[in-house]
Amino acid sequence: MKRIRLLLVDDHTVLRSGLKALLGSQSDLEVVGEAGTGHDAVQFARALHPDVVLLDITLPDMSGLDVAVRIKRDCPGVRILILTMHEDERYLHPALKAGASGYIIKRAADSEVVTAIRAVARGEMAIHSSMTKALVDDALGVRKVESGPSESHRLSDREREVLRLIALGYTYEQIGENLSVSSKTVATYKARLMDKLGIKGRNALVRYAMEQGWLEAADEQKT
Repeated sequence: MKRIRLLLVDDHTVLRSGLKALLGSQSDLEVVGEAGTGHDAVQFARALHPDVVLLDITLPDMSGLDVAVRIKRDCPGVRILILTMHEDERYLHPALKAGASGYIIKRAADSEVVTAIRAVARGEMAIHSSMTKALVDDALGVRKVESGPSESHRLSDREREVLRLIALGYTYEQIGENLSVSSKTVATYKARLMDKLGIKGRNALVRYAMEQGWLEAADEQKT
């Protein structure tokens, strides 16, 4: 029996250890590598060519969505299965745009994770049951009411980039390094964005970025 070769990508060592123990107990699964950063994940994917990469969205050095884009670009035959705590459709659609074949929540049962891995390895899609409604709504043409298009022109190019990076899951420190500003400045930008747009909280910023289509173009802007 040919085993499904897996690369685990998560910055939590304990979680990786638990996953490795779970997956190693399955006769058809084999963990061939582990990574705790996005940079290592891309390097290991290039070197190991696993069948499936279990990938978290939130990593210490870059967004897991950017990692997915880079892995699919360099290793198109590798399947990406997002395994995340983010039970939110605002992350689901960008993940699929980035090339993921599945999206599973970390609270899912062990059996569901294993089933999702096997499905993705076969070339199928695997979406956690709590997220399928968002895909059905999308297929049926159901759309949420968008913020007025006139709002976007009120943001400067720098403000739009900060908002996009926040929505992609980058920390203040990572955004600051990317844009050559301090993390305190990034926090100021975030407060200014919420004031300009009349919205509160990070989730609202993510939704706004999605509605403007800025996350869908992330793979084109970050190469």
